[in-house]
Order: sequence, then structure tokens, then C-alpha cells
Amino acid sequence: MIRKLLIANRGEIAVRIIRACAELNITSVAIYADADRHALHVKKADEAYNIGPESVAGYLNAHRIVNLAAATGCDALHPGYGFLSENPLLPEICERRNITYIGPPADVIRSMGDKVAARRVMQDAGIPVIPGSDGNLASLETALELAAQIGYPVMLKATAGGGGRGIRRCDSPDDVKKNYTRARSESRKAFGNAEIFMEKAIDRPRHIEVQVLADSRGHVIHLFERDCSIQRRHQKLIEIAPSTRLDAGQREWLCATAVKAARAVGYENAGTVEFLMDRDNRFYFLEMNTRLQVEHTVTEAITGIDIVQEQIRIADGLPLGHVQSDVAMRGFAMELRINAEDPKNGFLPSFGRVTRYFAPGGPGVRTDAAIYSGYPIPPYYDSLCAKLTVWALDWPELVNRTRRALQDIGVYGVRTTIPYYLEILKVPEFRAGTFDTGFVEQHPELVHYKTSRPTRELSAAIAAAVAAHAGL
Repeated sequence: MIRKLLIANRGEIAVRIIRACAELNITSVAIYADADRHALHVKKADEAYNIGPESVAGYLNAHRIVNLAAATGCDALHPGYGFLSENPLLPEICERRNITYIGPPADVIRSMGDKVAARRVMQDAGIPVIPGSDGNLASLETALELAAQIGYPVMLKATAGGGGRGIRRCDSPDDVKKNYTRARSESRKAFGNAEIFMEKAIDRPRHIEVQVLADSRGHVIHLFERDCSIQRRHQKLIEIAPSTRLDAGQREWLCATAVKAARAVGYENAGTVEFLMDRDNRFYFLEMNTRLQVEHTVTEAITGIDIVQEQIRIADGLPLGHVQSDVAMRGFAMELRINAEDPKNGFLPSFGRVTRYFAPGGPGVRTDAAIYSGYPIPPYYDSLCAKLTVWALDWPELVNRTRRALQDIGVYGVRTTIPYYLEILKVPEFRAGTFDTGFVEQHPELVHYKTSRPTRELSAAIAAAVAAHAGL
């Protein structure tokens, strides 16, 4: 049985895993770079160890992290998401050191991390994929010939890509000529691999993914779908479960197909099978994420299943705690990524000290945060500082409850995406649940909101100063 677990990550996901460990009576061990010495996950963990002055490199040093896990008596390691979570080297080193890796086997991570290889596996399994190249593009000339065959627009994508990076849309031969070298350069810088492939661009699709769980005994189940269509530059902003678009028949087919995909690759642990749904309601396999997703919280909200705890149990060799017939969904849930960014200024990061923070409450409201009052958000990492997850019995109630929760939350001292989300909730298209991946680009006016929060911050500061002066 797992007794002590090292979390090879930081921020809100590290805090999330620490909470799961506490409920399973597992000792949690945090790691932190110098820049994270005041981080919340360091304060919350049972033990915490410094991994050096490098703000990012320390979290990417697989050998050092696993050595630390062994030296501190850990018998398991959870990668979270980002950093090393989709690097097959980490589970390989864990296996050599007899440390349980909370995730799929290294060979599965490797095969699904190669987008071209993943497409082939799915095609062999009879799962529809987006029309595109059979393999990596050999040259610019090959790219131009293929684009002419499948028709514009097309997408150039990094073979080793993920997280929305390494993607370039091309609407003409000139775009292919302009973006081919750029896409290869971006891919090399981001993933250490310059290979790219091509897919037909699906115009304004819905981005829908299915959460799956698989144990070491061959059991695979799904936990229904999430709609991740509200995104900016291929980066997700809002995630919803279940999709407002699918009917019962579509949902049954999609979830069964995701289970089929997981079986085809011999999957184990928690994973996500992602699809694009075009305007004719046809589904295409996009990719498989071999890790915990940021948006897992909405699935937990509608099913009541703790996905992180299931991950740990599966890695411990236990069978799935649920069979498919036991899994039911209730209501709707929405997760909003509260990023330290300034939507009015091109979504530029807004790092600095959080002067005040308070989380919203009430029925169906959950907050996963990495911040607290007085916390200095370091400039070296992702801008995500909190996730707001809201649940309600139906979609209209969910939209209204989410608006109330956004009005309740307080993050002061830095700019955030909170006021931008309040504008999104006002749009009739969103309220009707008819949005797609083109929503953000179709509504550039949403960044021109009136800023009222600094006034509230100033009023609070004045009130505090008056009280202090009066000796109250």
C-alpha cells in the first residue's frame, strides 16, 4: 500500500493532490524551487524539500526528483499536469527505483505523445481521425501538395505537441510557405522535436473530451464528457460537463468510442480522449492526454468521483472502485481558469503580490487555488492562480450561479480574467449553450468591460486606513 507520496509539481494541482493524500492517510511530500518558497503547496504538505534555485529547471529534472523521492522514503510519485507529466522518462526512472508512478506506463505515454503515432493507432482501431498526413511532413513541397489535396484551410501541428502549442492555421499556399519553418522552429523550442504533420482545419468545431479510468486488470470506464470549446489561441479558458450540445445517442457513442480508444492503447490510470465535433455533428479523434487534466474538477462535480484518489488506488494495484453501471451524472458543472492576466492588455501576464484574496462560497461552489492574501505570484510559471468550479441542477441555473460566484470571489493586487468571464456569461450565445471554439475570436468586444474592482480595492484600503487611524 502507498504510504508516502511525492508530488512532482507546484501550484494549485499540488494542493489538490495533497488534499487527496490527506483523505487516504498518505503522507504528502512537496518540492519547491527558491521562487516557490512561499507557495501554498509548501505550506500544506506534510513535508517539503527545496530543489534548488532554478525556477523551472528544478521541476524538469526527473533524476533529481526521483532521487529525492527515494531519499525521503516515498513509495509513490504523482506528476500532476505540465512539467514532466507526459515525459516517459519519469515513469521509467520511477520503475528502476521501485517507486510507484501515478499514471500510465511509459510506453503508452510515449506512443500517445507522438501525435502521428496516436493517429495511426486510432485509425487501426476504427476510430475516425481528422483527414491529414499519414506521417510527418518531409518538406515544404510535400506540405503544399498535401494541402492542395485535402483543401484549405489546414493546420500545421507539432508531432510532439500538446497544450495548444505548436499549432499554425494556414488558409492559403502563402500561409503554408510562411508558417512551415515557423512551426518547425516552435516545435523544436517547445518540445525538442521539430517534426510537424498536417490536418484538415475543422471550421469552428466543438472541442469535446471524455474522461476515462482504466485499472491494471483490464477494466475501463468513462466518466462522461467535458466541453472545452471556450478557448483562446488553443488554450482552454472555460470547461463544462456535460456538453450542452450532445443528445443521449451522441453521448453514448462518444463515450463508448473513448473507452475503445483506451483499450486500443492498453491504457491504465486516468486519461482523456479528445475529439472535435464539426457542424454536421461528426466526431474526429484529436489526441489522448496521458495525465490528469486541469478541468477534471467538473467531472468530479457531476459524478461525485474523486479522480485523483482513483488514480492513486489504480497505481496501487487495486481494481476500479466503480463499474460503468454505477457511474451516473447529475446536473451541470463549469470550471473557469482564474488567470493572473490582463484581458484589456492582450491577456498579458499580471504577476505581483496578491494584496487580498477570498474565495466564494455557497451551494455547488468549489475553489482550487494556489494563492492567499499576501502571496507574491512569481513571474516564472503559468498564470493560472485559481480554478472556480460551480455545479447546478440545470444549465440556466449553472450560468446564474457562476455569475454570482464570480461576483463573490476577490483577487486584489493583480489583474485577473474574472471580469472577462463575467462578460462571457452575458452573451446570449453562451447562455443558450450554442458556442463553439470560435467564440472568443467572434466576440472581441468582451475585453472592453468597465473596471470596477480597483475602486472596490481602493475603498477597502481607505476604510482600513481610517479604522487604523481611529484605533479601531
